[in-house]
Amino acid sequence: MKTAVSVPDEVFEKGEATAKRLKISRSELYSRALQAFIDAHSPDRVTSAWDAVISEIGQPDTAVSAHASRSVFEKTEW
Repeated sequence: MKTAVSVPDEVFEKGEATAKRLKISRSELYSRALQAFIDAHSPDRVTSAWDAVISEIGQPDTAVSAHASRSVFEKTEW
């Protein structure tokens, strides 16, 4: 799909240099960058990252976890 986007000149220039260095097209660079951004902000990705941390270091202290949960819960608009 073709689309038009506006990016700051500095970002564009860095993108051009990166695409040239990697020997890929500008479209390929932008596509990869967008996919990486989407992947990094996917709810499943966040859950997987937390699962990996917990499996490596163990479950957090219950009192700390409960306090953190309450804090987030109180700030959430329902």
